[in-house]
Amino acid sequence: MNYKLEFPLSPELEKYRDRIEATIKPYIEIQTQNNDDVNWWQSKFGGLPYLPKGFEYPKTCDGKYLFLLAQLNFDQIPPLDGFPDRGILQFYIADDDLYGLDLGTSADVDNPTAEDRFKIIYFPQPDFQIENIITTYDFLPELENFPVHGCCSLQFTKKYAPISTNDYQFIELLGEEINELFMNPEIEDEYREISHSFGHKIGGYPYFTQDDVRKYSSNSDQKQKPDILLLQMDTDSNQTVDIMWGDSGVGNFFIDESALRELDFSKVLYNWDCC
Repeated sequence: MNYKLEFPLSPELEKYRDRIEATIKPYIEIQTQNNDDVNWWQSKFGGLPYLPKGFEYPKTCDGKYLFLLAQLNFDQIPPLDGFPDRGILQFYIADDDLYGLDLGTSADVDNPTAEDRFKIIYFPQPDFQIENIITTYDFLPELENFPVHGCCSLQFTKKYAPISTNDYQFIELLGEEINELFMNPEIEDEYREISHSFGHKIGGYPYFTQDDVRKYSSNSDQKQKPDILLLQMDTDSNQTVDIMWGDSGVGNFFIDESALRELDFSKVLYNWDCC
């Protein structure tokens, strides 16, 4: 599908309009809500998860508990091509100095499946009977080093935006010459405004405070790169939740298109960075 920018661009960017519009993708913008009345099945950042009775709570290989970073209930999310249209998807990470990031493997895009200090769990058909789910989590220790403090519900809006400036394909798709325009900070700011790379989102293009970790892959088969942004959680703060990735950083989860199509969440690349 061909998407268009429904607003004028500066003369410097206008001559690249066709290239820019060719990169536009739909995504789901996530807004945190100022309330803490979140039920077990609801989409949320932080808090306690939906888990059916008898399901083993996620842990690291050495037996340490992981904690719920985010829970997405796709019944509450606008449809997005290639993503589930139902079910609950959960993101767990370790409570440690690196927020569950394994520097030995997570930066290696050829091997994004080392889900030890983070885990992705998907329930395609959640059980909505309260008597069938776990509601007591007093076995969990207090959080000490976790990016999310508190819990909040989420609101979702479908939007569209072109490729972000720090996506590893930016120069490939738009050309080296457009990058030269960003020597002018006003032009760079204009493009960042239309690319909407910041914030919480599902799909679309990511934001990094440093480099796109995917560009370091030695795999020449682009279809095997985890190019789909499964979830981006940015630094944020409101009345009920504080999210801080290091020094005002951002967390990202990526998945290969074929794995997402098969609802196989065992091959997710997790990364976070900060300034």
